[in-house]
Amino acid sequence: MSVGETPITVVGNLTDDPKLQFTAQGVAMARFTIASTPRAYDKASGQWKDGTALFLRATAWREMAEHITESLTRGMRVVVTGRLVQHNWQTEQGENRSMLGLDVDEVGPSLRFAIAKVTKAQRNGGAPAARPADQWSTDAPAPVPVATGGWGGAPADGPTEPPF
Repeated sequence: MSVGETPITVVGNLTDDPKLQFTAQGVAMARFTIASTPRAYDKASGQWKDGTALFLRATAWREMAEHITESLTRGMRVVVTGRLVQHNWQTEQGENRSMLGLDVDEVGPSLRFAIAKVTKAQRNGGAPAARPADQWSTDAPAPVPVATGGWGGAPADGPTEPPF
């Protein structure tokens, strides 16, 4: 983590299946949205009350992106850690816009209300282990090499499209 970055951990549910895309350079990128809704107990009514939901757009890169799209689906409760980033752009009408996003460092299913069976992904073209029938399985097929270099964050030459 670099100086000045804002680390964050978010627990919430996926609003849709993660989408796998590739940059023009062939680097895998997964995008997904996490909905996190705070709950508080109201002693006066004796009931739980939902607060305002936070919808956070997340982006993961390289092999992790492929693992995410193979492992996670809409509605799953996940724990995601990463770096909070602000994206700024200008509309065609010249209006300035911004959006907060999450560059993913780690992700996994929440085990509060589920059971997961984890299988380590094979590397370097090895055959993957058989996929269990359990939908919470976090195993993934052998990753397809899409880039060389370090892990996490955007590729050195950057994505070819806006992060939203």
